[in-house]
Formats: sequence, C-alpha cells, structure tokens
Amino acid sequence: MGVLTFTEEHASAVCPKRIFKASILDSSNLIPKLLPQVIKSMEFLQGNGGVGSIKQVNFAEGSDLKSLKYQIDELNEETYSYSYTVIEGDTLMDNLDKITHEIKLEAAPDGEKEIKAGKEKVLGVYKAVEVYLIQNPSAYA
Repeated sequence: MGVLTFTEEHASAVCPKRIFKASILDSSNLIPKLLPQVIKSMEFLQGNGGVGSIKQVNFAEGSDLKSLKYQIDELNEETYSYSYTVIEGDTLMDNLDKITHEIKLEAAPDGEKEIKAGKEKVLGVYKAVEVYLIQNPSAYA
C-alpha cells in the first residue's frame, strides 16, 4: 500500500489553545453540534481521551460513510499537537491499512495563528470550530 502525505496550513484569529481545547479535547461534544449534517456522534470505546484511547465517529444519515474508529497516538496540551490513526471504517476503503493524521497548532511569527491539518475534510472541522469560537468569545477561554 502507498503512503499519502497532506499538509495544510490555515491562519486563524483564534489562539491555538482555544482551538485545541474545542476541536480536540471537547470534539465529542462540540463537533456533532456544529456539523450535525456530517457527524452524528463521537464516543470513546476504550480509554478516556488519552494516548491509546479508541474513539468511534458515526456519520450522519445520508452520508456515504457509516463510521470509523481511530486510536489516539499523541496528545500534547502544551505543544498543541495531536495525532491519531484510523484503524477501522469506511474511509479506509479496500486499499488502505490505516490513515494517520498529525495535527500541530502553533502561533505564526507574524502574530497570526496557524493550523496544520491532515487533509481538506479535517480542515473543515476546524473552520466550523473557529466560527463557533469567534461567535462565542468566552467559550473554551
């Protein structure tokens, strides 16, 4: 099987700490609320959110995808880095063994904030979280 690498950068007016808390640490609660047309629910099947935990994502009715399971490989609240590996689900299709996403949120040298995401669909989640946080300045502060 081949290896595909995607790198995305996104400048944000929201600081990395808030985006990390909202989109990573509280994703099970926030993402289904922000994107109900895409994500029906997210739940931990094993663990409580730390490294080694396994999470299941259930997609909304009408989606081409039903669900996926991923394992958290890294979670660092100090460096705002997070990685996980999709280990089961429709996104693997028939030709992939796994998909690994590595996310690092950091402040840019010019004072704006950047998000480095795995691929375009993942970036959409962060955009939805960003809009929510901008509209709700006290959330996750």
